[in-house]
Amino acid sequence: MRRLRPWALVLGGLLWAAAAAGPPPPRYPHSAVLDGAAAYRLRWGRRGSAIAFRLEVRTRGYVGFGLSASGGMASADIVVGGVERGQPYLQDYFTDENRVLRKDPQQDYHLEYAMENSTHTILAFSRELHTCDANDKSITESTVRVIWAYHHKDMGEAGQNYHGLNRGTKSLRLLNPEKEEVLSASLPYFDLRNKDVPVPDKDTTYWCQMFKIPVQHEKHHVTKVEPLIQKGHENLVHHILLYQCSSNLNDSVLDYGHECYHPNMPDSFLTCETVIFAWAIGGEGFTYPPHVGLSIGTAADPQFVLMEVHYDNPSYTEGLIDNSGLRLIYTPVLRKYDAGVIEAGLWVSLFHNIPPGMPEFVSEGHCTLECLEEALGAERPAGIHVFAVLLHAHLAGRAIRMRHFHNGEEQKLLAYDDEFDFNFQEFQYLKEERTILPGDNLITECHYSTVDRIRMTWGGLSTRNEMCLSYLLYYPRINLTRCASIPDIMEQLQFIGVKEIYRPVRTWPFIIKSPKQYKNLSFMDAMNKFQWSRSKGLSYNELVLKLPVNVRCSKTDNAEWSIQGMTALPPEIERPYKTEPVICSSSSPLHCSLFLTLLFIVHVTASTIGNIGPFV
Repeated sequence: MRRLRPWALVLGGLLWAAAAAGPPPPRYPHSAVLDGAAAYRLRWGRRGSAIAFRLEVRTRGYVGFGLSASGGMASADIVVGGVERGQPYLQDYFTDENRVLRKDPQQDYHLEYAMENSTHTILAFSRELHTCDANDKSITESTVRVIWAYHHKDMGEAGQNYHGLNRGTKSLRLLNPEKEEVLSASLPYFDLRNKDVPVPDKDTTYWCQMFKIPVQHEKHHVTKVEPLIQKGHENLVHHILLYQCSSNLNDSVLDYGHECYHPNMPDSFLTCETVIFAWAIGGEGFTYPPHVGLSIGTAADPQFVLMEVHYDNPSYTEGLIDNSGLRLIYTPVLRKYDAGVIEAGLWVSLFHNIPPGMPEFVSEGHCTLECLEEALGAERPAGIHVFAVLLHAHLAGRAIRMRHFHNGEEQKLLAYDDEFDFNFQEFQYLKEERTILPGDNLITECHYSTVDRIRMTWGGLSTRNEMCLSYLLYYPRINLTRCASIPDIMEQLQFIGVKEIYRPVRTWPFIIKSPKQYKNLSFMDAMNKFQWSRSKGLSYNELVLKLPVNVRCSKTDNAEWSIQGMTALPPEIERPYKTEPVICSSSSPLHCSLFLTLLFIVHVTASTIGNIGPFV
């Protein structure tokens, strides 16, 4: 029998005593590696009104961690800690707009334990989500830009040691609900991958490739979808959409891929209108809830799918070859419900536009009461249940909200991101499923900033254009794929003084006939010629939000509900949206002092007897 070392007996006894005296050791259900070298791992988990963090870093010096609105050092909420000469330390700091590091007079981060061995430092600490401290950043369900740094030396009496290149930032959602993971290692899967796609040396490319679902003749459920992004192309592949195509196609459409939205694009691509999955840059794999799956294998399910990959190449790099795609993991063990996807928001078109020089401009896309009334009334009067939402915009996007109204009365936000990051877009799991009923309407509200632009920003496919979309994952699946709107363009043009256009419209964008200063200009050129100012931009924004909208209400296979193309007035709603008041509390340590003391004793015992191996 192997003999235990004396320090191991001490460790076991102390941990037993700690377990008997206080709460169990903390759980960290979420984790992320923050750097490319896998030297810095963050684990975290919510605890009621507080959040707990554990940092595992390959250093014996100090470790820095923080929250920043911009992802930089300016105006950041920072904590620095480590173990120096056997003594743990943790200090709450903040920086001003000039990135000057200052000690926070209100110390809201509380050390729970610290450990160090020959290679790694581990820090565990916690804080309240809302601390009542102006120097701290509140933690909400929005995107959080965490910043990190470390050094091989401790802070020490000599003051701050500059971290050099050992620093970075990563966008996360710290308050995502815990997912019930289903082991998928033994489940079958199939990959949908592009094969040696030559990415053009231009700003934006949409590449489309048709695939046939290999699972046929028997119903299965997809339980998880993972992105397969070619190594080194993490910033090149901006998003991937998977569309269901017409069931009347045959294998001849599988021969080749082609640039999407191109005049020479194969006609078969035009039959692919129904989005069944969406992934965007920064996102990870998506796991369906245990009672829901994406149905494949029956006549009503996708047989042919179109994968649309958006390549973002702003540096016009030549010679890029890509093999990215998606992996779909599936099971023959059926779940209770089939999942569906609804695209809601603003129909992508030039009728969506944003003036230059605006610190804030708000656009709204309407999933109208009329569309939901018709579709849900016919197919699911008891309503559908939304369990995840992807909010989507481009580079000018700053915040997105999905507002929900029932019989004209506003409900709690369905989803929101007040710190939208173009480089981090993924499905948000809802903490509680939301039922959408006939009589409801949804508004996708997008906030933009164009202060650094001198020309109009137009709705369109390029990342320099804009979008305002929400993708709703829900069950049970019904025959509604798009619930969106387009604002009236003629009233927009009247704002800048346009009186008449040439009819019939034979060119796109159409041409203005009068007044004289816009004669023979396209409406895009006229909007750019107008002398915009912030006050005019605000007046224009007020007008646009009240304009009648053209309803888009689509089924699969390019079919339409009868409300499609009709004009509706946007509902009268409260603007701006009133956010729920934040209840903050002054922070206090979350764990019993005996447990923390014992954990520190464990650290001292283990470190004085010898190295105990890496912690990560």
